[in-house]
Amino acid sequence: MKISIERAALLKAMAQAQSVVERRNTIPILANVLIEAEGDSVSFRATDLDIEVVERAPAQVERAGATTVSAVMLHEIARKLPDGALVSLTADAVAGRLTVQAGRSHFNLATLPREDFPVMASSEYTANFSANAGTLKRLFEKSKFAISTEETRYYLNGVFMHVATGEDGPVLRCVATDGHRLARIDAPLPAGAEDMPGVIVPRKTVGELRKLLDDDEAQIAVSVSETKIRFATPHITLTSKVIDGTFPDYARVIPMGNSRRLEVDAAEFAKAVDRVATVSSERARAVKLSLDEDRLVLSVNAPDAGAAEEELAVAYGDERLEIGFNAKYLLEIASQVDRENAVFLFNSSGDPTLMREGNDTSAVYVVMPMRV
Repeated sequence: MKISIERAALLKAMAQAQSVVERRNTIPILANVLIEAEGDSVSFRATDLDIEVVERAPAQVERAGATTVSAVMLHEIARKLPDGALVSLTADAVAGRLTVQAGRSHFNLATLPREDFPVMASSEYTANFSANAGTLKRLFEKSKFAISTEETRYYLNGVFMHVATGEDGPVLRCVATDGHRLARIDAPLPAGAEDMPGVIVPRKTVGELRKLLDDDEAQIAVSVSETKIRFATPHITLTSKVIDGTFPDYARVIPMGNSRRLEVDAAEFAKAVDRVATVSSERARAVKLSLDEDRLVLSVNAPDAGAAEEELAVAYGDERLEIGFNAKYLLEIASQVDRENAVFLFNSSGDPTLMREGNDTSAVYVVMPMRV
């Protein structure tokens, strides 16, 4: 195999590949990227056995062929080469080496045979549809903060993507929860997604998917089966196994009867929470919200460190209420608001609180209170 490729194209492809590769693995081939050259393009394939990413890039192919080489090392080399360099990759299968040349730089890297590289088995997808990158980005970006990191409840270690019934008919919905907070985001249902099985997309896949969704206007081809999900653009295909488990009935924890309504500027609220939380010794400390007519007092009392309070002018017309929350959870939820105002709906100091943007019900967040 002998190819020449632009440094920028190589770097972009390798950035995606090396982030999929697991740093600590016991199978040497999984640290490698499979490079396959034919025609006028080259593909870079990386996997950790749960996720597989294939990126295609234009290249001058002098001799078609394939090899595998350390993904992290090739990425580091590409990163350190000068801008605009033309990189030549030459594989010698007999010697088991890949020569990387750019200008006066010359590298000789160890390779492993391409036959050893595990390629994810192709599967039949029950639903195939096309979705706007901006729509998918919103669904996953706004829900991923609530993904659980507890390995024991593995079925919460991802985003539950499924077809649901919204206020105006069927929607494509993403839900994530860790038991303390929940995010439920809706988008119009794309054509062809009606028969999609509900799947739990793993946390790592959600993180990798972010790189495919940079261009908001791009169309992403989405394919879903009971065991796998695939996202594809003309240049990149990301295939992932889904979490084998049943997502809990989240509708039961979304409060519907909360009537005490607080409206507050989301950015001001987040800054104020951040300021008063400074004195709490650890981030899990509760911030107390004291609500009275059109005023909100945020306070933290940490006996070993001190106390802080801040008052905000808000829109609130119900009876007095004191309620405590984890400061980190409040900050994460407030940072999801794109518009100016966040609307919090309370019931009592011991019940879950609902948050949304203005009257928009396509993004709903729930957070459990703490005792203060």
